[in-house]
Amino acid sequence: MDNALYVSLSRQLTLQRSLDVTANNLANVDTAGFKVESLVVNTDPLATPAPANSPIQYVLDTQVARNFSSGPIDQTGNPYDMAVEGDGFFTVQTASGPRYTRDGRFSVDSTGALVDKAGDAVLSSGGSPIVFDVKKAIPSVGRDGTISQDGVQVGKLAVVKFANRGLLSKEGDNTYSNDPSNTPIPATDSTVLQGAVEHSNVQAVSEITRLITIQRSYERIADIMSSTTDLSRNSIDRLGKVA
Repeated sequence: MDNALYVSLSRQLTLQRSLDVTANNLANVDTAGFKVESLVVNTDPLATPAPANSPIQYVLDTQVARNFSSGPIDQTGNPYDMAVEGDGFFTVQTASGPRYTRDGRFSVDSTGALVDKAGDAVLSSGGSPIVFDVKKAIPSVGRDGTISQDGVQVGKLAVVKFANRGLLSKEGDNTYSNDPSNTPIPATDSTVLQGAVEHSNVQAVSEITRLITIQRSYERIADIMSSTTDLSRNSIDRLGKVA
C-alpha cells in the first residue's frame, strides 16, 4: 500500500507543477507575444523495482511544451510597435547575447536607437542596432521588415525563424535564447506589420477550466491517499489483535 501512496504523491507533485504553469499562463494573458505553455507528463516504470505482474508507474513531468501559434494582432497606431505574421522572431541584443522575441512593443531611446521594453537594441539583418535620425520624419516599415526614413533605407529588421522551435529556452523580458545547434534563418515567409502588436495566444477560459480540472484531480488523489492510509491502519490494527 505504500507504493500506492508514493505513486499518488508523484502525481500530486506534477499537478502542483501544472498549476504553476497554468497560473503563469493566466498571469500573461495580456502580455504581448506570450506563448501559452503546458506541462508534459510521462510515467517512469523504473523508479522502483516491482514484481513483473504488477509494475509500478510513477508520474514525472519531463518538460514544459510551448504553443507557438500566433496570437491576435491589434493596430495600436504607434509607429514603433511591430508585429510578425508567420513563424518569425525579432532579434534583440542583450548583455547575454542575441535573444529572440515576438513582443514588438518597441520605442526609440535618447540616441535614436530602436529598443525593446527592456531597453535592449533591436537588431538589423546585418546584426547591428537600428538607429534613426531623430531630426527626420518618423520611419516607415515595409512588410518585409525594410525600414526607411525620409525615403532612404536605414536598415532591415532581423526577423528569423528556427527549424526546431523546441530548442528555444524562455528567458526574462519575454525573450528566448537559442541552442547553438539551432541556427536561425531569415524568415522570408513572415510579414512585419508596423503600428501593430501581437497579443498573447492564451485562451483565458481554457486556462481557467484547466485550473478547475487540476484542483479536482488533486482533491481526488488526496481522497485516495487518505483511504489508503485508513486501510493500512485498519490492517495493522487487525493484525495486532490476531497476534
